[in-house]
Amino acid sequence: MKIHDVRSRRSAETFPREEQLAWKIAAVAADPVPVEGEVAEMIGNRIIYNAAVAAAALNRHPVVTARAQAMAHSCAPGATIFGVAADRRAAPEWAAWANGVAVRELDYHDTFLAADYSHPGDNIPPVLAVAQQCGRTGADLVRGIAAAYEIQVDLVKGICLHEHKIDHIAHLGPSAAAGIGAALGLPAETICQAVQQALHVTTTTRQSRKGEISSWKAFAPAFAGKMAIEAVDRAMRGEGAPAPIYEGEDGFIAWLLGGPEAVYRVPLPEPGEPKRAILETYTKAHSAEYQSQALIDLARRLGPKIGDLARIREIIIHTSHHTHFVIGSGARDPQKMGPKASRETLDHSIMYIFAVALEDGSWHHERSYAPERAARPDTVALWHKIRTIEDPEWTRRYHASDPAIKAFGGRVSVILEDGRVIEDESAVADAHPQGARPFRREDYVAKFRMLADCIIPAPEQARFLATVARLPQLSARDLYGLNIQADPKRLQSSAVAGIFGHPDPSPA
Repeated sequence: MKIHDVRSRRSAETFPREEQLAWKIAAVAADPVPVEGEVAEMIGNRIIYNAAVAAAALNRHPVVTARAQAMAHSCAPGATIFGVAADRRAAPEWAAWANGVAVRELDYHDTFLAADYSHPGDNIPPVLAVAQQCGRTGADLVRGIAAAYEIQVDLVKGICLHEHKIDHIAHLGPSAAAGIGAALGLPAETICQAVQQALHVTTTTRQSRKGEISSWKAFAPAFAGKMAIEAVDRAMRGEGAPAPIYEGEDGFIAWLLGGPEAVYRVPLPEPGEPKRAILETYTKAHSAEYQSQALIDLARRLGPKIGDLARIREIIIHTSHHTHFVIGSGARDPQKMGPKASRETLDHSIMYIFAVALEDGSWHHERSYAPERAARPDTVALWHKIRTIEDPEWTRRYHASDPAIKAFGGRVSVILEDGRVIEDESAVADAHPQGARPFRREDYVAKFRMLADCIIPAPEQARFLATVARLPQLSARDLYGLNIQADPKRLQSSAVAGIFGHPDPSPA
């Protein structure tokens, strides 16, 4: 890997294109280095996992909405939509939209955390949709997904967005554009323009994850994927983009990030170096914000040690800056303590999550968020006894580059009414690559079967898994098999009309 210093530049300053970050990203995406077998295997795992969490979300309102919007944009050859028969296809940007919302809705897919945070699996829907539309093979898809993961992880390592209240989809737009370019075998010049356009149109604020969090949290990455597809299409037709988008005098760094004096250090592979970043990312075993994963596992361990939870006076979670200020009491969001809060808000309240995991000894993607579950008096009482504290040591470990040190958990102190203290800690989730039980192919398959059983018929599950098993060898026709068709009797339709697919409202 080579570290690239990236800073703002004056318009009058000589700044060759080859030194611009967007060009360097494009060069990495265009590099035809072979994808290693270990990486291809993990890409298959993440395709399975995306389908699993999408299956579990198919009848949730945002997913039903996005699917209805996509189905109003039929296209040939088109791209498949999760839940719908593979021969009913939509324009690729709309298929990516629907599938991206389905994947993201339950906050249940993979994650990578460094200077910023991300869900790299959000790259898969747009890259797959374009590969299907453009008649690419499984090998092309693997190459594109490997590039998308690489670019997103490298941007997340080098550029912090959240300290400037910019949402992390600003890294997703460029990575998806780069991945699409790699899958299509586009030249660096074209990919560069698409990357710049994608960044320009996907830079949004973090209010989507603050206060009363809405369904837009699920739509936001799908929007980035949709914009990336449109950016690549424009670039392929010879259109340009604002440049240099990162370094320009009125650009991303100068006005939205650290300003003219800031320097960001972004690692990127050297020419000919394999793209392995997906192996650094990690899967969620529980449907909750990633910083809660290790703490859910810890709560399940602590429950039997505590016994009667009514004896608890207070619980203090000593954790990292991010956990404290984003999903902890440091956020100072009263909504995080309210039993009538939205699912999206509860998902970002470690106080609620820890209380429920402690009481139930488990975590469920639906039952743990049910309104009646959040309103239980004993849960509310316990929930309000929990607070977080930033611990500099956990913050240091959160930002560590050494995987053996890097941590996303915390230390929990349970103070009982009689003054006794029960303590335990967990650095990483059990499913983390450094955890007690790292996810393997069999774990991804088991999670898929568990989440899909309620809506995807068993023969369809088996067909999908068999298709993924042949991923690098898939033909263009086979690529349509990377879809899951729901039992039509169990798949809900949108009952609310919008603009798309709606009859002409003008008077006769």
